[in-house]
Amino acid sequence: MSGAQLSMTPLLEPLGFIKIFSIFSFATCGAYSGSTSINVTCQSNTKTLSASFGYPFRLNTAQLAKSEPQFCNITWSIFHLTGDYSSSAEFYVSVAVLAFLYCIGALVLYLGYMHSYRESTKLPMIDFVVTFIFAFFWLVSSSAWAKGLTDVKYSTSPSTILVSVAGNCTGARSCVAAEGPSLGSLNVSVVIGFLNLILWAGNAWFVFKETRLATPPPEHTATQSPGNIPSP
Repeated sequence: MSGAQLSMTPLLEPLGFIKIFSIFSFATCGAYSGSTSINVTCQSNTKTLSASFGYPFRLNTAQLAKSEPQFCNITWSIFHLTGDYSSSAEFYVSVAVLAFLYCIGALVLYLGYMHSYRESTKLPMIDFVVTFIFAFFWLVSSSAWAKGLTDVKYSTSPSTILVSVAGNCTGARSCVAAEGPSLGSLNVSVVIGFLNLILWAGNAWFVFKETRLATPPPEHTATQSPGNIPSP
């Protein structure tokens, strides 16, 4: 590969600016944290029971915390949220991180070594294969995380928790749903995942056009000397 020749022209082409957009649309659920809670009322006194959770969403380790264990003259049993959705969340985040790193490397190649990229027969093909694989991974990881998020919403819903603690909410004790978790950023992460699927699938087409499969090299015809003109 010859020396670097910095050029911003690829940024104006779909090959380049789609990968830039992929970088800016890079967002994951990795930094999420939230909580869910219910209110317990006994003799005009109200206490809040809450459970904190976050990435990677191993909800079966999140305990419903009580401010007073003997509230309402009853020993509250330990209650955990249900479900472990770490596999789909971690897979989604891993794909997002690897895609982000690949976009950075690809942009360095486009901006500094585009002349070598287009002269090579292997680099465009490698770029096409990797881009296609990432498009497939975005499809699988986004679908898995969308299903996982649906389960997270159900398990952290205060109404779901009320069903689980119903045995402690009898007689003078009443339990009602309190503030549920704010999952807006997680909804956005699913949308971004499918948006990246579209972006990477479209980018695969433009990368394919750079390969020899789409633009085969011109055929070299042998030149004939005047003395070798074939007879009619």
